[in-house]
Amino acid sequence: MERLDSRHWRIENGSHHVRDTTFAEDASRIRKNPDIAARLRSFAYNLLRAHGSENIKNARWRAALDLDFLLDIIAKY
Repeated sequence: MERLDSRHWRIENGSHHVRDTTFAEDASRIRKNPDIAARLRSFAYNLLRAHGSENIKNARWRAALDLDFLLDIIAKY
C-alpha cells in the first residue's frame, strides 16, 4: 500500500510541477470557475504528452507559432 501511495504522489508532483512551471497555474488570477481553466490546461498538457512531446514548454511555443504543428496535434485525437 505504501508503494502505491508513493507512486501516486510521484505522478501528482510531476504533473503539478510541469503545469505550474509551463502554464503558470499557481499564478493564475482566474477567480470565476478556475476549475474550467485548470481542466483546459490539463487537456493541453495531456494532448502534448500523447503527441510525444518531451518538452511541454517548447511544444506549446511551437504550437503557438506553427499552425501545421498545432493541427497535427489536434488531428490525431
